[in-house]
Amino acid sequence: MNDIRFVVSPRIMGVEKFFGPGIAALLHRVEAYHSIRQATMSMGMAYSKAWAIIRRAERELGFPLLVTATGGKEGGGASLTEEGRAFLEQYDRFCALVNEHARADFETAFGRAPAPMPTKEQEDP
Repeated sequence: MNDIRFVVSPRIMGVEKFFGPGIAALLHRVEAYHSIRQATMSMGMAYSKAWAIIRRAERELGFPLLVTATGGKEGGGASLTEEGRAFLEQYDRFCALVNEHARADFETAFGRAPAPMPTKEQEDP
């Protein structure tokens, strides 16, 4: 058997799926860039799609994820609300726990550790 691995990507559900790896990556990039537009550009995501998934998550959670400032002389920007930051941290911890357990279950099922995930350089020739 060649190198095999697993992928687990938890989604959080309410009435509908509203939080998963995509929005988590978006929010992490908003924190890094302090800009929704820069975050979406870095991901190749449409700005309108980003707002749609943010709004859906905010509806399901019942609190805002972002604080935004309109551009102008001083420039705009975005950052996570305290609730948004706390939820993102909880989601990240949950994903780490799920993956930790999945790795152990993989080893039990297949009798060996999963292969490491390839780096971006290894995926793109």
